Amino acid sequence: MWKFKYKYHHLPQPFKCTHHISFSLTSQYIHIYTLLLMAVIFSKIGILGGGISGLAAAKQLAEYNPVVLEATDSIGGVWKHCSFRTTKLQTPRCDYEFSDYPWPLRDNSSFPSYTEILEYLNSYATHFDLFKFIKFNSRVVEIKLATHDHKSSSNLLSQKPFWEVAVQTIDASIQWYSFEFIVVCMGKYGDIPIIPKFGKKKGPEVFKGKVMHSQEYSKLNAEESCQLLKGKKVVVVGYKKSAIDLAVECAQANQGEEGKPCTMVVRTSHWIVPHYSIWGLPFYLFYSTRFSQFLHQRPNQGTLRTMLCTLLSPARKATSKMIESYLLWKLPLVKYGLKPDHPFEEDYASCQMAILPESFFPEADKGRINFKRASSWWFWEDGVAFDDGTKIEADLVILATGFDGKKKLRAVLPQPFSAFLEFPSGIMPLYRGTINPYIPNMAFMGYVESVSNLHTSEIRCKWLARLIGGKFKLPSMEKMVEQIKTEAEIMKKTTRFYKRTCISTFSINHSDEICEEMGWTSWRKKTWLAEAFSPYNSQDYQQQDDDDDETN
Repeated sequence: MWKFKYKYHHLPQPFKCTHHISFSLTSQYIHIYTLLLMAVIFSKIGILGGGISGLAAAKQLAEYNPVVLEATDSIGGVWKHCSFRTTKLQTPRCDYEFSDYPWPLRDNSSFPSYTEILEYLNSYATHFDLFKFIKFNSRVVEIKLATHDHKSSSNLLSQKPFWEVAVQTIDASIQWYSFEFIVVCMGKYGDIPIIPKFGKKKGPEVFKGKVMHSQEYSKLNAEESCQLLKGKKVVVVGYKKSAIDLAVECAQANQGEEGKPCTMVVRTSHWIVPHYSIWGLPFYLFYSTRFSQFLHQRPNQGTLRTMLCTLLSPARKATSKMIESYLLWKLPLVKYGLKPDHPFEEDYASCQMAILPESFFPEADKGRINFKRASSWWFWEDGVAFDDGTKIEADLVILATGFDGKKKLRAVLPQPFSAFLEFPSGIMPLYRGTINPYIPNMAFMGYVESVSNLHTSEIRCKWLARLIGGKFKLPSMEKMVEQIKTEAEIMKKTTRFYKRTCISTFSINHSDEICEEMGWTSWRKKTWLAEAFSPYNSQDYQQQDDDDDETN
């Protein structure tokens, strides 16, 4: 078992350091030692990634002068590198902001575009002087564990570890860094696309047209994407947010008599929401208040509350049915064969609820977007074929099939730690959504999702900063694993899509427990009425004074 046994101290700037290497001090070895001394950059804390989680970590850990290694030439993560020209935020802007940096016009109910989000993130980084920590065009290619202690030990984790990180720079050279602690913010999305596997002579090689993943499409500018889609018979594989946005962009590029329809290949239909209002009631009343989440199971709830949750299960089902009835009335899901086979609650509990672009079904009504339900499909020379014997002609097939974030981590983490990235159930074992009990001196941000990933990343980074600063200690490994398994069991009972690792139905309880470990008050509202029926967001978790931290 590993623990934070020492408190980090402030360093003026990252300074040069070397590996610990044993050799006799001949002049030749002294020369080699000097070269190593110049080659390895040491810093107390390294942050891998410059997306929202990386920025939140840099802000909260700024006193340690962290080194932020960003693989590209800009911050923003998926907002910069995986967005289309029509991509927008899925929540109101007041639900997607840092606690100490509110949006301008934060009460504007419209959903900001990805360019507005990038402007907000750049403004945040500038305001808090975070760019000084960021090293751009620095792609992590290898991570190794070393120790400060060379004494023989059968237990690797009983020694004081530090991480050596190999970084590929813009000129393809390798720069080594050495960190006492790493915060991994590389994200679940982007970089490594999931490509479907096909049988012999059923893959893209037999198709005469063009095949691309949505990641490749996102690299195109507005003019290039329109030119690619215009006049083409396009097949979009998938039915989540990226696929829906792609279908709309395809329809927009194919207006007029010469325009061609886009076909969406849908294996699993999910519930989609036109706006944040259900039967005239604000959506947050159903899932985002303390009262509404009281209906759902949560970790460490005790026997009495477990019995109450069982008794209240009809109320949970009624809530889901109420939302489903509205969506079936409001949207032509039955008409197009898109009614999901599972309850709405399962999509919400797995963070898969998508906000629908206004023009999506109007374009479908005009015949510019078609739908094909299929459990399996493959290529033929002129398009795509399905298990029911039908075929669709296509010039372009775009795979909106997601990304493999765990594979991205396995590619850089060494053994045996890469084997500890998930339980047999497929869930990443992260205590407080942050600490893997089996991997020393390393935290993970952005891998346990919520409805507002920015909020959860920020509060976890505040928790991590206080942990590193010695404000509190981690529980034993056994207790951390027990907590993780309890949360995993709740996810498995709530949704069949539990492998997405989402805490949306008990997100307030998640924040409560984080606050309690930090010594903060967990109930953040000013009145009991607001506490019960008002939604929680980042502004409720503004940082408390240091005096409060000490007294608690």
